[in-house]
Amino acid sequence: MSIEPCKREERCLEECHHPDVVEHIRKQMPGEELLGGLSQLFKVLGDHTRIRILSALYHSELCVCDLTSILAMNQSAVSHQLRVLRDAKIVKSRKKGKNVLYSLDDAHVSGLITMGSEHVLE
Repeated sequence: MSIEPCKREERCLEECHHPDVVEHIRKQMPGEELLGGLSQLFKVLGDHTRIRILSALYHSELCVCDLTSILAMNQSAVSHQLRVLRDAKIVKSRKKGKNVLYSLDDAHVSGLITMGSEHVLE
């Protein structure tokens, strides 16, 4: 005899309404522009290759040549992903002689990587 796993309900079993809570939360919700930007941020972060790039940049500022070696990818593919990350203001670049060095844009991006890693490891 097998025991079926407990089925978790995804909806209320009984109709209920909490208008005071609903109104309070509606007032606290961010505007559509902010929600759209947040959605776009997570969309950009939702790519495995871009997360690998961010993981490398979390540890050090790197040029494209170093990233291609670390990731075992061709320069064109890495450059394309860096462009997406730069357009989303997740990474920044600076010229150093004939090379371009990339780093995480700011501490917020580092925090996202740290918190995301901690969440996954729990």
